[in-house]
Amino acid sequence: MPPQTLRTFALPPARATKADPALVAADDAHLSAIADHLASAADDVRDRLAAARRRPGGHGQAAFDRDQEVHRLTGRLRLLERYGVDLCLGRTVPADGSDPLYVGRLGLTDADGRTLLVDWRTAAAEPYFRATRADPRGLSSRRRYRWQDRRVVDYWDEVLDLDRPGDSLALDDDSAFFGSLAAGRTAQMRDVLGTLAADQDAVVRAGAAGTLVVDGGPGTGKTVVALHRAAYLLHADPAVGGRHGGVLVVGPHDGYLAYVADVLPSLGEDGVRLCTPADLEPEGAVARPETDPRVAALKGDARLVDALEPAVALHENPPTGTLLVETPWADVVVTPQDWAEAFATPDPGTPHDDAREEIWAALLDLLVDRTADDLGHRGAAAWDDEGWGRDQDAWAHDDTLDDTLDEGGTADRGADDDQFDAYGLTGEDPAAGLRRALAASRDLVQTFGRAWPLLDPADVVGDLWTVPAYLRRCAPWLSDAEVTLLQRPDARAWTDADLPLLDAARRRVGDPRVARARRRHDAEQAAERARMDDVVEHLLATDDSDLGVMSMLRGQDLRAALSGPAGADARPAVAADALAGPFSHVVVDEAQELTDAQWRSVLARCPSGSLTVVGDRAQARHGFTETWEERLARVGARDVGRASLTLSYRTPAEIMAAAAPVIRAALPDANVPTSVRSTGTAVRHGAVDDLTAVVDTWLATHPEGTVCVVGTRLDAAAVGRPRVRCLAPELTKGLEFDLVVLVDPDSFGDGVTGAVDRYVAMTRATAELVVLTPRSTGERERPSA
Repeated sequence: MPPQTLRTFALPPARATKADPALVAADDAHLSAIADHLASAADDVRDRLAAARRRPGGHGQAAFDRDQEVHRLTGRLRLLERYGVDLCLGRTVPADGSDPLYVGRLGLTDADGRTLLVDWRTAAAEPYFRATRADPRGLSSRRRYRWQDRRVVDYWDEVLDLDRPGDSLALDDDSAFFGSLAAGRTAQMRDVLGTLAADQDAVVRAGAAGTLVVDGGPGTGKTVVALHRAAYLLHADPAVGGRHGGVLVVGPHDGYLAYVADVLPSLGEDGVRLCTPADLEPEGAVARPETDPRVAALKGDARLVDALEPAVALHENPPTGTLLVETPWADVVVTPQDWAEAFATPDPGTPHDDAREEIWAALLDLLVDRTADDLGHRGAAAWDDEGWGRDQDAWAHDDTLDDTLDEGGTADRGADDDQFDAYGLTGEDPAAGLRRALAASRDLVQTFGRAWPLLDPADVVGDLWTVPAYLRRCAPWLSDAEVTLLQRPDARAWTDADLPLLDAARRRVGDPRVARARRRHDAEQAAERARMDDVVEHLLATDDSDLGVMSMLRGQDLRAALSGPAGADARPAVAADALAGPFSHVVVDEAQELTDAQWRSVLARCPSGSLTVVGDRAQARHGFTETWEERLARVGARDVGRASLTLSYRTPAEIMAAAAPVIRAALPDANVPTSVRSTGTAVRHGAVDDLTAVVDTWLATHPEGTVCVVGTRLDAAAVGRPRVRCLAPELTKGLEFDLVVLVDPDSFGDGVTGAVDRYVAMTRATAELVVLTPRSTGERERPSA
């Protein structure tokens, strides 16, 4: 059968021998069955999704379950429509002679119960990724497909059991695996399921407990492996998936987020949150870079984060004096012991502003309960079903209010009417009246406000930078020179170094949006109550019915009838910060750059301590002299383990040979990986003036692929082209391009920072590297095209 007649195989002429029907007929039949099943499966998912959307939303758990089902079906349909038959990654042939097993991005079973695909994240699929000749995992062979436009354009066979070579294999060393590594890059990172190596799969499937450091040099695939690990854990670990908080991925900059944004959706997971460290705080949108490295170093120290505890605690001081509060119900003495007991009410860790409400409620409860016996003795016995008593004077003993009560036990609503209603005496329980009177006491409110004021976390941090005495008291370990260095005239001129401190302050103080919403809601309710009082007054005053219907209703009953159902005045919920957590697992990429203060922000979002930490000590711009274990233990990470990736799949050997001396000159112990492939193209050198010619020539001869021009003083407009990006060296981390052009790399800086920037920029290239340096006219040498 000619190759072009096969349904799912479309191999190019160079691979014509691999299109032999004896080699691919069985696969073609199986893949055709998958394609047929997918068409009906997609229709089925569409019908189920439409039915779920039509189903009434309901309330509570029912509404949540419906939304979860819609979300799940939407994600599956998106994956089915996105891939089609190319959901299949490849197959394994068991050594025991049983049927081949086909591995895919998701699992599929046909109507007869036959397994068409096993999900790549299941245990059954693990040998596909982990088997080697040294450890074949029960397999005779493995086949990987390379897809294009939903057709197999190449495949790569490996014999794993040398005693069973098989007669249906096409063996060659330069096929799908290396072909995919050398393929042109696009604006977004691709997943690597088709070429995931055994050492990478071991990282992907590692358990979620504790902190796993994925340490590796440029091109080892640590970023994409970490993203695959997130998808795997969401599927395979119930403590990560389901309703346990989900996964957060923290990357170095916005360009990185855009580059990796498509990886997780391609793996069937579209609910993962991606952000940069700056995104963790609202002020990150306006924060400027901290230009003084001394200030950045001080603010990056976790001790300054700890200084926020005493900074807030200074505003949590129970009064030490005695306060007399006079009310129409009783004179209440508030002692230091009362304050201390109320201040001890909140649980440890309760944010300051949230604790404030708890303390206020506890204080009122304490004072009312302590006075309850006195109220009961004088007024409870007099309380009857009508809300009035035979001994009104016993509980409404205020002289002014007494004058408003007549012998019949009804109120003479006159000049003192407002004061009467202000204390809630109209049909109100004495304890409730006393509580309202205490809550309205100006002296009590002001005393409490001074002892435990409502705070704004931004003000707490800003005061540290504008009030030297405050900073000295909260951070006594700072020298006078350091205190002075940290001061600035504008308290809220935020820099990126402030963001972890703002984050810590917000956790300690609380979300000011919540406090503002509460105050706004309470003010609205107070205004509504005042309006309702006016309505009640009007109804009572204008009631001219023979029976005096309105007069027969107690004021409180009438208010309740007019106010609507119970709970109508409940405080509205404030939308939660989507990045505040808690998350069940957090992935941190380029983790070698995080300061101790930034680590505090990350760890606070993952109480379980389940982290994937991705980085390379040799790529730390400000140096990394510790081990990963030492650094992470210091910032509070738990159960730290490490997996090292030592093979570079991205960077060709020619480029790695040029980059290695650059980093080892500054960091002799740098973990420089070994490249697994060679392009035969040497690193080229030329003059800065040749930049435009270099870029234009490459674009003209390469219809696909991307270019990155890296420099510190670039005119982006001069080389602005489709498929070309111009970046500062520090913004290239986590990215990859076919051609990288370094412009005046000596200008990147000296010392470790300069060496790291040059090393990182050089190793972004997957095919070619050109280094351009300034030269005099007589020395100019044009690089070869």
